[in-house]
Amino acid sequence: MKKYIILGVIALVIGSMVLIPFFQNKSPQSDDYSSELPATFSFKDNLAVTYNEVIELSILIKSNNIKELSLVYGDSVLKTWNSPSKDITFQFNPSILGIGTKPLSLVTYSENANQRNDNRMVRVLSDINPAIWIAKINESYPHNTAHYTQGLEFSEGNLYEGIGQYGSSKLSQVDLKTGKVNEKLSITLAGDYFGEGITVFNDKIYQLTWEEQTCFVYNKSTFELDKTIPYIGEGWGLCNDGKYLIMSNGSERITFRNPETFAIEKIIEVYDNKGPIQQLNELEYINGKIYANVYTSNQIVVIDPITGRVEAIIDCSILEKEGRGYGDVLNGIAYNDEKIYMTGKNWNKLFEVNLEKP
Repeated sequence: MKKYIILGVIALVIGSMVLIPFFQNKSPQSDDYSSELPATFSFKDNLAVTYNEVIELSILIKSNNIKELSLVYGDSVLKTWNSPSKDITFQFNPSILGIGTKPLSLVTYSENANQRNDNRMVRVLSDINPAIWIAKINESYPHNTAHYTQGLEFSEGNLYEGIGQYGSSKLSQVDLKTGKVNEKLSITLAGDYFGEGITVFNDKIYQLTWEEQTCFVYNKSTFELDKTIPYIGEGWGLCNDGKYLIMSNGSERITFRNPETFAIEKIIEVYDNKGPIQQLNELEYINGKIYANVYTSNQIVVIDPITGRVEAIIDCSILEKEGRGYGDVLNGIAYNDEKIYMTGKNWNKLFEVNLEKP
């Protein structure tokens, strides 16, 4: 099965480099190349479908010298045919791998053991038209304008804030009502680390770094460094669902990681009914859903953690008008005692909010 996994990875990498041709509905390979294949899809272009939409694939058999033909989606073999002699139809449900962009391939082995592939990409869009919610201010609290907020989280009623920027990145316990830092529970990162998202899990605080590929793990009671965990890629937002650490990296992808090893357990892609939602930043897990800031916008998206579908978009324009001042963009979501709190980078206020839903 390793050959199929390698194929899926290669096709995914190729697909990530042809997003513009994908949307322009260009053929992924020349007609001359397709005509030489022993088996091909009947369509020339990549596919765009809606979640839960089942389509009928037509596979054209062009050679009587095929020993084995496999239909591979992502890294899964959906079906294998031995010595097919006539054209094939197959009921294909792309939603089995969730939403997002995945590779689809016909893998043909001839009698002489030569392998030939017909590779395409399938983009599965959400079937949900997201609801629009409005964040309204219920209470306002002071927020330190020196805090370039990257992570915000409550644990046992205490508020913790992860702060970014090279040379001034910190992790601090903060008094909600005054905005003041508890100096006994505050740590400054070395100047070559840019602090990012935080989450509290099993009495430990996890803090990502932006490009340094390092997660710091602290004792929640003392703020002593417990260990560091390396990872590959950028770190942006972080939350947890009680089982996994949930991490964003600025793309449309959200990664679920093992809290002990930081090993990747699964990845979802976040889409609405139009396409991917990129620039996902600070995260919070609230009542079974992932809330994610969309970087540089006044929007927070509410995500189904199983499928990656966007269920709602929260308009936070009122918060920016009242709290940004001379600060930067909206960033920071926290949940405590059935209340939601939001702020932004270098904002002068932190808000308890009500969500006005249609």
